[in-house]
Amino acid sequence: MEGGVTKPDKTEFTECWRTSWKKPYIMRLAFSAGIGGLLFGYDTGVISGALLYIRDDFKSVEKHTWLQETIVSTAVAGAIAGAAFGGWMNDKYGRKKSILLADVLFFIGAIIMAASVGPWMIILGRVFVGLGVGMASMTAPLYISEASPARIRGALVSTNGLLITGGQFLAYLINLAFTKAPGTWRWMLGVAAVPALVQFILMLSLPESPRWLYRHDKVKEARVILEKIYPEIEVEEEMKALKSSVEAEKADEGSLGNGLFAKLKNIWGNDVVRRGLYAGITVQVAQQFVGINTVMYYSPTIVQQAGFASNKTALALSLITSGLNAVGSVVSMAFVDRFGRRRLMIISMFGIITCLIALSVLFHEASSHAPRVSGVESVGFGGNATCQSFSRAPQPMSWNCMTCVSPSSHCAFCASGDSKYHPGACLAATDEIRAMCRGEKRTWYTKGCPSKFGFFTVMLLGMYIISYSPGMGTVPWIVNSEIYPLRYRGIGGGIAAVSNWVSNLIVSETFLTLTETLGSAGTFLLFAGFSTIGLIAIYFVVPETKGLQFEEVEKMLEKGFRPRLCCGSSSSSSSEKDDDDLK
Repeated sequence: MEGGVTKPDKTEFTECWRTSWKKPYIMRLAFSAGIGGLLFGYDTGVISGALLYIRDDFKSVEKHTWLQETIVSTAVAGAIAGAAFGGWMNDKYGRKKSILLADVLFFIGAIIMAASVGPWMIILGRVFVGLGVGMASMTAPLYISEASPARIRGALVSTNGLLITGGQFLAYLINLAFTKAPGTWRWMLGVAAVPALVQFILMLSLPESPRWLYRHDKVKEARVILEKIYPEIEVEEEMKALKSSVEAEKADEGSLGNGLFAKLKNIWGNDVVRRGLYAGITVQVAQQFVGINTVMYYSPTIVQQAGFASNKTALALSLITSGLNAVGSVVSMAFVDRFGRRRLMIISMFGIITCLIALSVLFHEASSHAPRVSGVESVGFGGNATCQSFSRAPQPMSWNCMTCVSPSSHCAFCASGDSKYHPGACLAATDEIRAMCRGEKRTWYTKGCPSKFGFFTVMLLGMYIISYSPGMGTVPWIVNSEIYPLRYRGIGGGIAAVSNWVSNLIVSETFLTLTETLGSAGTFLLFAGFSTIGLIAIYFVVPETKGLQFEEVEKMLEKGFRPRLCCGSSSSSSSEKDDDDLK
């Protein structure tokens, strides 16, 4: 929101709670809209666990990596369409109606997935869920931002990020709760309908964004909402600032056009919007190409690749990374308005790159030290049980566990009964032979191998999440909620959200294929390279928007941005000259 008596650059996390205590209506708005973030997070987390059991129920999914990637990524493809449509709908019909429609789509998708009779039906349900998630991902932070005082805007938009990570953590809990229930994955996916229904009911009693109302000449309605958000002495100042901003935009709109395509045509000719999009798209693409959704979508699979064979163990260990992600969001809420958006992202990227390189080294060492395949052990289960690829190999004695479980061999590794680190058997990957292996109290591996590095890998995944969550996890959404002029905010946020989801689609659709082609070590090293490029891009094109009014952000972008050799960037309208440098 514009205006406000308290200077925004003095905002601290405690101010958020102080203001919300005095005006609980603010927190009600933020929490209700933020459930959209919960839906986003739940879908991200739940599919990682459900996929383990979908593979067990549908052998076609177990055999084909592309089908696993498709089940995961069709929701992302739906989210791309949802985000693009959501940008237009936000401007045309408002933020509230967009959130309500997102809830309906998500609810329908959850029911379809729970009732699926085959992989094609799961994919259909994932498309509906994706449409809802895409709309919610860009509408919820926008709604919260426009219904928040400037001095606590960053902290409140971070509640959306907190609910995203909270949704992921809830998803892992739900996954664990239903591991022994009949229909496992059906319950995991179907429960997603509940938060969508809850948000739909809550949003019915909440108003439209006051900024959108004023923009559409519903001044009295906008004033009523502002009176619930601001102290009485600040309302008039807010109304004047809002009036000035909207009148200037309406005057400009006559020459630029009012339709979707007119706005798209003129975006690149508008220095403010174009520079805003440079920053908004950069942070959204960087957020995905650090590889976060490989961890969130495939976390249990990665844990299995690190040497933990049990589905339940993989889910339990994945719960740790999800919990750390939620904790990181709380940290972001505490510091985003104190230390700034840009600084948090740059620090976050340094931590991410370090962890990805370390993960690459650990996976390489684990692969190099994988248990050998014993010919005696392999034939001990009978000639028909031995892996055919192993039997026909020109140099079978060179095989180790990683060779055995590689996708090209179509086999599994049955660990030694004496010690799982001793040479074991390479066997055909069938249910009957798996039962024979487990009947001898041995561990059956299909996605990874016994490794003494497994615990350290999980620890590094946790450190990666801790580095990611407070910075790159939440800040890109905050930046995109405040960097565009009002008239372009819906379409600007939509374009940036689409770039996020397209990047997400590329990463999620290729991760398993990359691990098969490059190995886990090579894949994480590749993401470290992408992260380095992202860090450089953020440094050069993303300015600091901490504590600035929306009008101040516009003025800052009009002047252009040039970074200093430091973590800060600067605005001539900001009081922190040591952090900013606009030229």
